[in-house]
Amino acid sequence: MGAFGDSTYPVSAEAVEPSLALAWSSATMRQLFETERPMALNALHFVSGRYHDLQRRYRQLMTERVERRVARALLRLVHEAGRRVEAGIEISFPVSRQDIAEMTGTTLFTVSRLLSAWEEQGILQSGRQHIVLTKPHALVVIAEDLPPR
Repeated sequence: MGAFGDSTYPVSAEAVEPSLALAWSSATMRQLFETERPMALNALHFVSGRYHDLQRRYRQLMTERVERRVARALLRLVHEAGRRVEAGIEISFPVSRQDIAEMTGTTLFTVSRLLSAWEEQGILQSGRQHIVLTKPHALVVIAEDLPPR
């Protein structure tokens, strides 16, 4: 954001595992955007994608049932950081029920209730900051509001 004139970024992030962050100064970013056209176009493409994602999530927050929002969030996490394990597809970094509640605009109680129900149905397995989708298609059915098989 600093490259576009805003000196402070409006949000923050917290690493869920040990990480290394690299940064360029705002002046360096502006100079690169002015001299390296492909870099400027890639940045614009990235920001545009994030903006569309934000619009989609906001629409979901305002119009969709919480069950669908939580299912979609889990599928998005699996898509971004899923890995195959013997039991199914594991989200490969620690994620808490509170994290999911914050991602979906709901409460810890609601997320806990949903995940417990999905565990009973065999859709997923969860533990302390650990989730494995055992029946990913069943979660897709919920996320997309498809008729059950």
